Amino acid sequence: MHPITATEITFALIFVMVILVISLLRPSNIRKLGLIVSIAFTTILLIFFAVRPFWIGYQVSKKTEQLNQYLEEKFPQQDWEMRGQEGRQYSPYHFIVQFKNEKGWYYTYSVGNDTNICQNAWSTPEGNTPEEGKHFDNPCE
Repeated sequence: MHPITATEITFALIFVMVILVISLLRPSNIRKLGLIVSIAFTTILLIFFAVRPFWIGYQVSKKTEQLNQYLEEKFPQQDWEMRGQEGRQYSPYHFIVQFKNEKGWYYTYSVGNDTNICQNAWSTPEGNTPEEGKHFDNPCE
């Protein structure tokens, strides 16, 4: 489990525990409502943390397909390799692309939707500027 995920779960757990403790310290007519609220929050949080990885995986597969279509239109008859950025701190919708005919150059694309795909970062061989790349595109606005 990634440290960011562990922190999110810890804060969610603390939040539910605070609601539970506050509800136990209230009179009995309010206590029942507090317990219902804490059970509802617990259920919602469990569903959220269980479904989120599958939802992100689904979105990443859609965005990968969108980026492939974009690259096929923009750079026809080119071959490329694509991978997501490593680590939880990065957006899962940023992809690193290396074109087969341009070794050592890496372009990072941000995929929002079908019409919002742009290059937002570059990694060039030493001594080169991004503008010298064959597949350089103007940065996102």
